[in-house]
Amino acid sequence: MSDFLRRGHARARLIVAVVFVIAGVLHFVIPRFYLAMMPPWLPAHLFLVQLSGAAEIALGLGVLVDRTRVLAGWGLIALLVAVFPANVQMLLNALDAHASAVWLTALVLRLPLQWVIGRWVYRVAVQVRAPA
Repeated sequence: MSDFLRRGHARARLIVAVVFVIAGVLHFVIPRFYLAMMPPWLPAHLFLVQLSGAAEIALGLGVLVDRTRVLAGWGLIALLVAVFPANVQMLLNALDAHASAVWLTALVLRLPLQWVIGRWVYRVAVQVRAPA
């Protein structure tokens, strides 16, 4: 792999890390936002919000370390799948509240965005590239 591509790959991992670490920290700074999107069928909402925030922080940092990069990448992908019901619940809450069409559209578009983010994590943290 060329030095240019290697540096770009490292920058992409850094961006993934920063995005997930910031998102994780926000679980502790503004827990009400995350509590509002918890599906009612899940128990221990505050614990789950804090657990997912801690996981985002730890796994986000984990993609920066070569020894933990792949495992952390898979962990982030699993986390994206695990929090998907909360994104659906956020849309359901907005529908119940008769939210604006713009907000509803954003929430609908957010659902497939989870797949895009998961694919991005896979490419920069999990996928092994053969040396050039």
